[in-house]
Amino acid sequence: MSRKLFSVLAILMIASLVLTACGSTDGESGGNEIMDRVQARGNVVCGIRTDLAGFGYLDDAGNNAGFDVDLCRAVAAAVFGDANAVEFVPLSASDRGPVLQTAEVDLLTRNVTWTSSRDAQWGNFTTIMFYDGQGFMVHADSGISAPADMDGATICVTSGTTTESNLASYMADNGWSYEAVIAEETSVVYSNYEEGRCDAATSDQSQLASVRSGFDDPSAHNLLDVTISKEPLTPAVPHGDDVWFDTVKTVMWSLINAELYGVTQSNVGSMGASDNANVRKMLGTEGNWGYEELGLSATALADAIAAVGNYGEVYDRYMGPNGVSFELARGLNEHWTNGGLIYAPPIK
Repeated sequence: MSRKLFSVLAILMIASLVLTACGSTDGESGGNEIMDRVQARGNVVCGIRTDLAGFGYLDDAGNNAGFDVDLCRAVAAAVFGDANAVEFVPLSASDRGPVLQTAEVDLLTRNVTWTSSRDAQWGNFTTIMFYDGQGFMVHADSGISAPADMDGATICVTSGTTTESNLASYMADNGWSYEAVIAEETSVVYSNYEEGRCDAATSDQSQLASVRSGFDDPSAHNLLDVTISKEPLTPAVPHGDDVWFDTVKTVMWSLINAELYGVTQSNVGSMGASDNANVRKMLGTEGNWGYEELGLSATALADAIAAVGNYGEVYDRYMGPNGVSFELARGLNEHWTNGGLIYAPPIK
């Protein structure tokens, strides 16, 4: 090997090591580009839905409301001290991946299921905030009382979703035939179902319960006692910014831990003096829970809790016994201490 060629190769190797250490040049890792953009803009651009009671809808005054909407507001409160520092972008199911890939939104909280392919292709999924599973809703007079009765049925489903692919796999695995009635907009899916264009509708069980609660006669529709998939619903952020990714995760963890420690929207102002060190750290009155590295204030998580409440308060606001949307038992969305799956790393 010539000395000149050896020198060229050596330079290339050094350059490769530098790129590896500093992160790739295409923005796929490291950096804080999104956080810088959010702070410079002064708000969080959040992808949501406006057509699903309980999760993302417009209230009587035309304001965005719902479980997923409050998760966005919590992040805004943590970053800016203002839960209203949000620009909401309504999205269809098929919009979700593209706008996350191109970073047209800073945060996606639109009933999005965390899967391995989406994690690789769409963006970074943060923390599971709602455990769900796919089910079926049928007309009470349809004669369908069990999944096997759907052999040969017409089934309404939303395009571009895990629901559509899960349905195809489930029916094929059981050797059943069916005709899919597909629509891109969720509202059209259920209009088709309600008008009798299909025998059944399929989606996440929480969505089916939400939609049924809005029908003129909910008792005319049955939810089959079957769950055909795992649907962990998870806020997601674009690839390329670890600081923003960590910020959103930590805010979600704080809502979960707040319920565990009894920190509520009404008492968070006084809980900074708690005799529980975990609470003092989370609320920023003792130690550094990571806020210095994230460029946030010590009270950022306290601000998030003050804005929307803890996890249980957000859930109950829309889906609790006195919720404004409908009642849905927490089930797997109970804390791990109550037999559920809701669990978060400690804030410290």
